[in-house]
Amino acid sequence: MSTVTHPPAPPEAAQAEAPNRRRWLILAVISIAQLMVVLDATIVNIALPSAQRDLGFSNDSRQWVVTAYSLAFGGLLLLGGRIADLVGRKTTLLVGLTGFAAASALAGAATNFEMLVAGRALQGVFGALLAPTALALLTTTFTDAKERAKAFGVFSAVAGAGGGIGLLLGGLLTEHLNWRWCLYVNLIFAVIALVGGAVLLPRHRRDRSVKIDVPGTVTVTGGLFALVYGCGNAETHGWSSAGTWGFLAVGAVLIALFVWLQTRVAQPLLPLRILSDRNRAASLIAMFISAAGMFSVNLFLTYYLQGILGYSPVKTGLAFLPMIGALIVTATMISNVLVRRVGPRVIVPIGMALAAAGLVWLTSLEATSGYAGHIMPALIVFGVGLGLIMAPAMSNATAGIDAADSGVGSATLNTTQQVGGSIGTALLSSLAASAAASYLEGKDATSKAVQVQSTLESYSTAYWWSAAFFAAGIVICGLLYRRGVPNDDPDAAPVVHM
Repeated sequence: MSTVTHPPAPPEAAQAEAPNRRRWLILAVISIAQLMVVLDATIVNIALPSAQRDLGFSNDSRQWVVTAYSLAFGGLLLLGGRIADLVGRKTTLLVGLTGFAAASALAGAATNFEMLVAGRALQGVFGALLAPTALALLTTTFTDAKERAKAFGVFSAVAGAGGGIGLLLGGLLTEHLNWRWCLYVNLIFAVIALVGGAVLLPRHRRDRSVKIDVPGTVTVTGGLFALVYGCGNAETHGWSSAGTWGFLAVGAVLIALFVWLQTRVAQPLLPLRILSDRNRAASLIAMFISAAGMFSVNLFLTYYLQGILGYSPVKTGLAFLPMIGALIVTATMISNVLVRRVGPRVIVPIGMALAAAGLVWLTSLEATSGYAGHIMPALIVFGVGLGLIMAPAMSNATAGIDAADSGVGSATLNTTQQVGGSIGTALLSSLAASAAASYLEGKDATSKAVQVQSTLESYSTAYWWSAAFFAAGIVICGLLYRRGVPNDDPDAAPVVHM
């Protein structure tokens, strides 16, 4: 009796058939890498006053300590995602971790303003490698639908809570050590993730037939750079400044050119088929709105707690813990159960409504408002809303993407968040400043009480507009998401060919 032999399955196929036995340890490594990237969007904010006094730079210059990071990070995310697909996700993650640690050490050891900004920009460059690679590894590591939902719940909780954790950690390090440790702390995270990644992650073979889309890379990087720079410029120069609308116009033209080029090249940087799925489009919009609206809480509530109520940096960070706890519990436990029963079309709009309600609650804050009765309940409601949005949105934004495109698909989600956060920060800061100026018209601007009230008016305006973002999200996501539960085979890999 003859036997028929079959060639062994390629490594990628074998991995798709059987779940990685070390997948939960891999999730821990991925989460640490993601936490490090997210932390650096906020941890330096609390350290800025100390760094400014130490290095002696001006108020006009200090925004670049934050903007340098977001410019490099937002502008290079899609390229970072494609590099992960081409070079290999394990290699890209390890290089990203090493580079991020080195950049953090450079910024922490800064002896002048220029050295600090250069280190922050390099952090953004290597962050653009880390963020999409971490999400791509999550997508390809968890092949069971139920386990994947749990993994995305943990990951989205880390991503959502990272900003608040950054505020708390930044306060602790600044008060008890010094501002430089807000940057040096990344070395601890990086070493842990680097060792874990080297030991646990399987190697991903490089497809040498695939090439980088150079025209697409140039246009999208230039376009995103111009958009983020233009939005950042609006904070200090206003929306009528040529430096604002000029860069925004250039960014819009370059992005439009990028989209056109993607339909003309054989191997596009961003295959447009990734954007064609309704659930994925709705999820990307949900993450854009969440990032834009979330900044009003992280930014303006921090100003309120420290400037109006006189909280210390540490106490400010502790004040955000209820929101972080609500987000983590909701994202990891409640939302996964509910989404599997009724689908994202119901859950995400409910999350949008709760987030909007929490923001409307914050508009009532006064100079004498108490934490337990006024601030904490609003933060809990807001955190529950974010948890209901982020876990299903992250999962649906990356589900069903071809394994070969998982890096750039993840980068698309990260880019959406980064651009949403940048636009939200600039728009809300501009609206808040206009509200404060309008309140002061015809009043005694030297009066302490008038100044405080004008500040409260500016924060309230930012909260109202943020609530409006989420209200729009209720309608958009309610219309775009498909009815019912996504048709995922519990035993099938989520990364399938489209």
